[in-house]
Amino acid sequence: MRLKSSIWVAAYLRRCEIEGAFGAVRRRGAEEAGAVFVKVSRMDGTATLYAPAPQSEYDESRPLDRVFVPTTREPVAEPSIEERLTKEIRFDPDAWIVEIEDRQGRHFLDIAGESR
Repeated sequence: MRLKSSIWVAAYLRRCEIEGAFGAVRRRGAEEAGAVFVKVSRMDGTATLYAPAPQSEYDESRPLDRVFVPTTREPVAEPSIEERLTKEIRFDPDAWIVEIEDRQGRHFLDIAGESR
């Protein structure tokens, strides 16, 4: 059974805090199963957005943990990330948006295709 989005987000923010990064919930989505998008701001005008991995990224069955994919290869200008988030919210009003501020661009997420 997968954790509720609200519990996962709280644990994720705690993990970021322990690692020395600042994080906050920018938009609260559906408590039970809202998709979670994570924006990592490098605090230099660039950021990376991580979205839930599509089901085609899973090896066999749906994993219990949340798995993410970066939406770009490299950090991009923050306004382009904000445009993407606006579109995502229009498509899925139950989505969560979490923002992390970390100059190194650390995300602390499980990325599809990467081994732990």
